[in-house]
Amino acid sequence: MQQKAKPVQLTNGPLDFWMPVPSKDGKRIFALGGQSRSEVLRYDGRSFVPYIDGASVTDLAFSADGQRVAYISVPEGALWTSKIDGSNRIELSDPSVMEAALPRWSPDGNQIAFMARTQNTDWRAYLVGANGHGLRELIPGATAGFDPGWSPDGKSIVLAVNDLGGTGGRISILDLQTAKVVPVPGGENLFSPRWSPDGRYIAAITTDSQALMLFDRTNQQWTVLARIGIGFPSWSHDGQYLYFDSIFTEDPAFFRVRIRDRQLERLVSLKDIHRLWGPNGEWSGLGPGDSLLLTRNISSPEIYALDWQP
Repeated sequence: MQQKAKPVQLTNGPLDFWMPVPSKDGKRIFALGGQSRSEVLRYDGRSFVPYIDGASVTDLAFSADGQRVAYISVPEGALWTSKIDGSNRIELSDPSVMEAALPRWSPDGNQIAFMARTQNTDWRAYLVGANGHGLRELIPGATAGFDPGWSPDGKSIVLAVNDLGGTGGRISILDLQTAKVVPVPGGENLFSPRWSPDGRYIAAITTDSQALMLFDRTNQQWTVLARIGIGFPSWSHDGQYLYFDSIFTEDPAFFRVRIRDRQLERLVSLKDIHRLWGPNGEWSGLGPGDSLLLTRNISSPEIYALDWQP
């Protein structure tokens, strides 16, 4: 009986390799190799300028008082916090154990919800103290939990929960006191939930990223806010707008939609920015004063040749 071929590891180290191509004689493999580096950019009303000088980070989130920022280091994938000026840095997760993403501050600034994955698990939701203590899984035993975010009163967390064998995510609310998880009516096949500052609405994206949806907790109904490639929705601090960037389009841009009358406004083109593609796509968000933020790719990949014996 013919034996099955076993995979052989060809590289080891800090570099990532992709797009391998064999040589014509079959004795070499050519591949792109490099280490991811990012730069955060902020739109100043005229152009995008560097923000948080020299830091290779992504997935920024700001505390309610505007004094601290949480972020994910690139390429390590560790969760950190610091003051806005970069001082008083605290590492909240161990990148040798888990890859973290999309942190969210609790309203009182004492805890951070985020998601992370390990070599043996899909993305799951976690909670950790802002001082780095008390790391725990939000829903122990759940197959997957994506993009946790806080209710305005800090008593609940909204997130997308799904089983790997399912067809898509389902928006659910976790009561932190009782640990009870309650599905949001009609929240099937949605992800990236965002709770409005006044607590009335929950925004989410369809799993094909082609529609921005809004759930009114008053009448328990979902409505469509926009039909376009949607990425990383963020509420304005006054709750009057939802900001997002369009993805998978020929002319990607930042948009915002006004909740009162559903008016969609195109803000600025992103077409000429070489954005960083992370584990959850091309991150964008809002900074203090609802400033537009995104991460630019400043990696310098090179072509490598690997000799091997077939």
